[in-house]
Amino acid sequence: MSDVRDVTQHISQRFNAELRHLHNQVLGMGGLVEEQLANAITALTDGDEQLAKKVYNNDYTVNALEVSIDEECTQVIVRRQPAASDLRLIMAVIKTINDLERIGDEAEGIARQSIKISGLTQKHSISFIHLSERVREVLHGALDAFARSDTDEAVNVIRSTFKIDDEYESLARQLMTYMMEDPRMIPIVLNLLWSARALERIAAHTRNVCENIIYFAKGMDVRHISLEQLEQQTLEQK
Repeated sequence: MSDVRDVTQHISQRFNAELRHLHNQVLGMGGLVEEQLANAITALTDGDEQLAKKVYNNDYTVNALEVSIDEECTQVIVRRQPAASDLRLIMAVIKTINDLERIGDEAEGIARQSIKISGLTQKHSISFIHLSERVREVLHGALDAFARSDTDEAVNVIRSTFKIDDEYESLARQLMTYMMEDPRMIPIVLNLLWSARALERIAAHTRNVCENIIYFAKGMDVRHISLEQLEQQTLEQK
């Protein structure tokens, strides 16, 4: 495990401050995305239309942050021409804010689906609520790992996201069964299924964030490899 302080110490204190600001900007954007996701899930499970509208009205803020941070990264590259770990950090920031923006889009989609869902029963929502809690946990864990440049935690979160894939598939089968049992529930269950799929995609974007952490902290590109290979490679780096 390393700390962001270890990769942002420079003779130029201004450059050091710029990198720290980028790092903090990502965490600020991540906090907003976490809030958007939490509100979207609450809007769906509680049938809160006003909260749903708040989520999709605030989506522009998430989008604006991505544009702003991306531009700041470009300016730092132009001014400083960073090398090695500094450049990896900036590239990880650019990739991470893209995934955070996509998570924000999925949260907005869940909020919009909540407007279409009425008459949702506990029977139909209990597994969805459990899945949503797991997704919120991994997103929070990924942001915490980013804050501390903690590659061990990043690997733990990646491991959890694969378990979420299994949970989503189980929930999808369950929802299909509900539709067959009671065709009147088909519209509601289809919207719930779409929202569950959005949660699964959020977990996938969260996995990307963790891969970015490993990239800038260790210089390892761990995209498109199996969990077993990832665990072996990170073990060998210790």
